[in-house]
Formats: sequence, C-alpha cells, structure tokens
Amino acid sequence: TFTPEMAFEIAAGFTRWIAEQTEKEPGRMKISVGRDSRITGPILLRAAALGIQSTGATAVDCGLASTPAMFMSTISEGYNYDGSIIITASHLPPNRNGMKFFTKAGGTAKTDVKQILMSAAESVQKEGPRLKTYSSPREPETVDFMQEYARQLRDKIKTGCNHPDTYDTPLKGFHVLVDAGNGAGGFFATNVLVPLGADVSGSQFLEPDGMFPNHVPNPEDKKAMAMTIEAVKTQASVDLGVIFDTDVDRSAVV
Repeated sequence: TFTPEMAFEIAAGFTRWIAEQTEKEPGRMKISVGRDSRITGPILLRAAALGIQSTGATAVDCGLASTPAMFMSTISEGYNYDGSIIITASHLPPNRNGMKFFTKAGGTAKTDVKQILMSAAESVQKEGPRLKTYSSPREPETVDFMQEYARQLRDKIKTGCNHPDTYDTPLKGFHVLVDAGNGAGGFFATNVLVPLGADVSGSQFLEPDGMFPNHVPNPEDKKAMAMTIEAVKTQASVDLGVIFDTDVDRSAVV
C-alpha cells in the first residue's frame, strides 16, 4: 500500500536529489506536484507537497493533471519548475497509486529512482517518519497549470493546421468522440477540442471519478476499447474516437 507517509518521504528524497543534480539550494527551488483522479490522489498529493516543503523548497500544487502536463510545467515559460511529480498509477486499477518524476530533461531513469528511494529510506532510518510531526511554515502554492497546458495544445494544433480561413477554429465541422474513462483526460474534449471548433457530443466518462465506474481507463483493456468502439459506431457523424488512460500519457484512436 502506498501511504501518505511514503509519499512525504519520497517527495522529500526527490527534492534533495534534484538539488544535488542541479547544485541548487532547496530554498531556491520550486517543485510542482499533480495527481490523476484516483480517490487516494488528494491525500497523497498533500503529503508529497509537505515532503517537498520539508526540504526548504516550495511545493506547487497543480491539482488534477495529466502526466505530460506535469513534465511541461518544468519547461514552460513563466513556470519552469525545477522538478515535477505526478501521483498516478497510470492505467492500473483504482486501488493502486504511485509516483512519476520529471526533471527539465524528461522522465527519470531506474538508477535515478533508486537514488531517490535510497535518500528517502536513509532519512527515515535517521529521523523516523516525519509526516505526522512536520508542520510547514507556509502553504504550498496552487497553480491551475492545466489551463496553460490546454492553451499550449490548442496553439500547436492551430499552428499545425494553419487553416487560411478558420485559423482559430481549425476543427470546425469535425466530430470527435472522447472517452476519458473518468480519468484526468476530460479536459481534452472541453478545453482543447471544443475551443478549436470540434463537435464533441457523445463523448463519455469525462468527469473524474477515481473508482472508474464504467471501465478501467486503459486503451489496452478489451472492455474499454469495446465501449469506445460501440460509442463511435452508434453515431454516424463521428469522424474520430479517442480513448485515454488515467493520466493521459497513452491513447488509442478509433
């Protein structure tokens, strides 16, 4: 079981590791942390944010987010966080959870993760578990980075299409059905496709629900794919169907 105490210590270990890699004092660092829709996400995110701040760094709470967005938070102008964590178990069942780590160079390697976990273990061995006794002198910052990330996606699509007549709404006339599986991907329909002019009627399971009541958010799951295929087939006007996993770093197209 992935506990809040573990999230606290591992997030602190990650922050110390980033400080070593960048030769930067933790007090001058900002680490962003987000989560997918799992029901344990909020409490684990809170614990991770406190773990970050226990090192002297500033934690930035991005709330419900996608894995690609959390990486982008480290390299986007105006944000440029020193590192990033997302609380997620990707496409696994709702009773699982974990962490993915990012630096400005991308995801961490197995050897990096080993160092992060060793740092966390050594801290617990030396000081004992600290979550229940730690009192942060300040609250983590809160940022709705998903709004910025959605804007970035819209701009990429506009630039890529470069439509001479409808530059701002290049998807006008297209019908795209999105199946977010009650994960974190609903924003793609409402905040990316709709502003670009797409019709997303018939899209399903856009609301985050960490119990995944309809199907496991996994494009490789047969039931999930069957439900998306059926939804696309029953609406003759649909041009494209897209299904995402929980943290929106994998998808399939129908």
